[in-house]
Amino acid sequence: MIRDVLEQSLRDALVAAGVDAPVTVHLERPARREHGDWSSNIALATAKAAGRNPRELATQLAEWLSAHPPTHVERIELAGPGFVNFHLNDSWLHEVLGDVVSLGFADYGRHDFGSGARINVEFVSANPTGPLHAGGGRWAAYGDALSNLLQRCGYEPHREYYLNGRGTQMGLFGASLAARKRGEEVPEGGYQGEYIREWAAEMPEDVDASEWGYERVKRDLRETLEGMGVRFDTWFSERSLVDSGAVEGTLAELRDKGMAYDAEGAVWIRTEQFGDRKDQVVVRSTGEPAYLLPDLAYHRDKFARGFNLLIDIWGADHQGYVPSLKAGLQCLGHEPDELEIVLGQLVTLMRDGQPVRLSKRAGTLVLLADLLDAVGPDVARLTFLLQSLDTRQTIDLGVITAQSMENPVYYVQMAHARIAGIARRAAEVAVSRRPLDAVDLGLLTHERELDVLRSLSELPDTVALATTDRAPHRITTWVRELAGAFHGFYHDCYVIGEGVSDDLTQARLWLVESARIGLAIGLDLLGVSAPESM
Repeated sequence: MIRDVLEQSLRDALVAAGVDAPVTVHLERPARREHGDWSSNIALATAKAAGRNPRELATQLAEWLSAHPPTHVERIELAGPGFVNFHLNDSWLHEVLGDVVSLGFADYGRHDFGSGARINVEFVSANPTGPLHAGGGRWAAYGDALSNLLQRCGYEPHREYYLNGRGTQMGLFGASLAARKRGEEVPEGGYQGEYIREWAAEMPEDVDASEWGYERVKRDLRETLEGMGVRFDTWFSERSLVDSGAVEGTLAELRDKGMAYDAEGAVWIRTEQFGDRKDQVVVRSTGEPAYLLPDLAYHRDKFARGFNLLIDIWGADHQGYVPSLKAGLQCLGHEPDELEIVLGQLVTLMRDGQPVRLSKRAGTLVLLADLLDAVGPDVARLTFLLQSLDTRQTIDLGVITAQSMENPVYYVQMAHARIAGIARRAAEVAVSRRPLDAVDLGLLTHERELDVLRSLSELPDTVALATTDRAPHRITTWVRELAGAFHGFYHDCYVIGEGVSDDLTQARLWLVESARIGLAIGLDLLGVSAPESM
């Protein structure tokens, strides 16, 4: 691809200038088109070590490159203190079209830098005390899309849900069900949601309410998430962890490593030496394990299952706990970068200008299942993926249910539907695409056509960056930009009809096909369907 060509040319120019080329040659797309199609700061990056003036070195590089122009380069210019800017012929974008259609849906924008590494991605993991509220859909959409990206970059992601089925809240949940079954008020601190009444009516007589409720929640969680297109490889039970003796085994390993000690009637581990604010208690003076110990046991179990990297996706309210968990794993002998914790902000749902409260216990609950019924999984997923997970998100239920171009999901999917419509029109008039090598792509010179191809050229870099930055919203931004470019093309450039030559029709049909492939890839990464009509 063009990036590789330009990188190699810059390396050759450095050698000609008597400067050692760095391991990485940085290239970026300028924010303003008048600054070229690609830009490099290579002169600034290497001048100091070479004892050269950056501007003078950039001038020498530009002169050599102008005398030995890389493929597709029209002209080279200097900018600022030493940037080398490349202005390319349209032919480079025609080559992009060829790359897209030759590599196709399966391989365009695919990378192999994951090298088959196994990654455990744990997400959602809401306490099993009721249905998943609508805000939990953000974690579901994010974790699933991130797993899709990891897979496209050569990793082997494993989706996991952790069921924390023990503790005080589970007891209150069961007691709330039992009370409603008897026609009584729930206990103090219990669960008031309408779902408690509904499930209590469904619950058989003479059963353990906590156990029955636990199984009922698991079924509801699975059905709701699968309705959103999210399927987990493992539903991991905290109960199984405790029953297996893994918690005691983890404590024994910490003692064997000299990382656990007794003080003040409790058992502590030496997390402070690994950057935690203080050592942490793992067994209380009552003999009950603190939350950290079973959590360490759970992560220890993940590593024992052969995962190279663990990614946990949590709410921002867990931020203070992160250093303790990472330090605890270091006590067990793991490196800190073997665990990544992604923290996400909450969602505010708006209806008629007013925020909708989300609370399982208070009963003012908007269920994810209800949101999916109202807008469908495509709208829900893409809406949740519009913004970076580390920003608070406000979702207006009125906007996302509207069938208008103001709705970003409708806007993107309509682009794909228009592509399918062009294909149907071509079939109606018996026009089929000739082989690509028999088509003159040089006829694609309209700015709207080139905008589509520029967007497509950015997909491989966007996929790589979205994966390494753990940022699926970058794909959402990209598909919206491609959709916008295609809508502009659709409005200004007829594909078939009076005034459009047969040769131009052929070139534009291939352009439309490349846009179809790109949109299909982007939407698939987001877990959103690509409809052929709307």
